[in-house]
Amino acid sequence: MPLSASDVASVLAPFRIAPKFVGRVWGSHDLRPWYDFVAQKDEPIGEVWLTGDDCRVETGPFTGQTLAETFAQAAVALLGDGAPEPASPLLLKIIFAHDKLSVQVHPNDVLAQHYGQPRGKTECWYALAAEPGAQVACGLKPGVTMDKVRQGISDGTLEESLDVLDVAAGEMIFVDAGTVHAIWPGSILLETQQNCDLTYRMYDYGRPRELHIEKSLEATRLLTHAGKMLPQTLADRTILIDADYFRVERMPVAGSRGSSSLSAATLPGAPEPGLAYLFAAAGSASIVSPTCAFKPVELPPRGVVAIPASSPKFELVDNGGLDLIRITPRWPGKAL
Repeated sequence: MPLSASDVASVLAPFRIAPKFVGRVWGSHDLRPWYDFVAQKDEPIGEVWLTGDDCRVETGPFTGQTLAETFAQAAVALLGDGAPEPASPLLLKIIFAHDKLSVQVHPNDVLAQHYGQPRGKTECWYALAAEPGAQVACGLKPGVTMDKVRQGISDGTLEESLDVLDVAAGEMIFVDAGTVHAIWPGSILLETQQNCDLTYRMYDYGRPRELHIEKSLEATRLLTHAGKMLPQTLADRTILIDADYFRVERMPVAGSRGSSSLSAATLPGAPEPGLAYLFAAAGSASIVSPTCAFKPVELPPRGVVAIPASSPKFELVDNGGLDLIRITPRWPGKAL
């Protein structure tokens, strides 16, 4: 039976979200050791969605519901007061690229809404692992014109116009809307993005998938803010990126750490905490209530636990080898 609004308006405990394995032609059939998952169908797995609208809640009062249903029912408890919209703000993914992804571009909010979509797609990539020589394409080389981009799409030379970056484990790359980009094999990326899966493909290496050439050209900006981000190391965390739509932080945990010290509100001038996602890049943890306000919630390797804005205080306990990433939504001019 669905909970009433009053049941969830004041307090909602942390809860775990089940990953969703998404097939992609450029993906991998075997995700071990990252996940104990081997694809049984012909289509390989390219993405593991950690907070997709169709992902299922695994613990707490909303167990079995989709994340979209949970946000629709408990937006204030999850996001706090004043959120721009009562919906899930971020889509977190892990990208497993066995082959090259298409060369593509994402629209900004204005263009996406022009075509009837709720929002655009700005994203970032955190390299969980990278082989020697791993690369991504992120933006266009200086001096490249729109005519050259169009010609490159036509004659198959578009890669020559792309700004190529080497990728090492632990690096963060920002990809704002309008950036022409491509992910190539050799790295495993944690992708944080606006909750939108809208992609305009420019070039797809001859694969029989739909291209969106005119829309991609309309969305493209020759100059963007995309590229590698320098981390900001503070006493209690490393800020990997702090952008318009998200903040991603790496949080050291020496045995255990209380919820108040995990909050962004510990930063000078930061707003009161809202929704946060805790991701275990390695190792595992337990989230426990010192007052027994909720049952312990396990955070497994490569798992995600949502920390609602209304969450009771808790203690996060390192069960061994924990590498904790904290991800919080932001909006231009406002942060939660």
